[in-house]
Amino acid sequence: QVQLVESGGGLVQAGGSLRLSCAGSGRPLMRYIMAWFRQAPGKEREFVAGVSWAGGRTKYADSMKGRLTISRDNAKDTVDLQMNSLRPEDTAVYYCAAGERHGDPQVEQTAYEHWGQGTQVTVSS
Repeated sequence: QVQLVESGGGLVQAGGSLRLSCAGSGRPLMRYIMAWFRQAPGKEREFVAGVSWAGGRTKYADSMKGRLTISRDNAKDTVDLQMNSLRPEDTAVYYCAAGERHGDPQVEQTAYEHWGQGTQVTVSS
């Protein structure tokens, strides 16, 4: 079973950038599709970005498209999420997730069996 640990969250002003990182252990991340989700207070958890197991295909939430870059390094068992031009509405807990399948990243939470504990991102206005 894979364990996931997120890092890189914090407080940033609107318009700023953050880079989140997800480190895997237990099993190589190359076996999984990977994604980032987020959950804001009082809202459902939602898909943010995903990447295929080899890194060749990515998918982004429409609300954040153009402001995100997801990348993975299977040699290091890490998946990063670069977030630019952050807005107060991006404030949420961001979760890393791994799905035991090949192919394109999926937007449904049910496609991912393994989850990290989350990292808080707070964007001030």
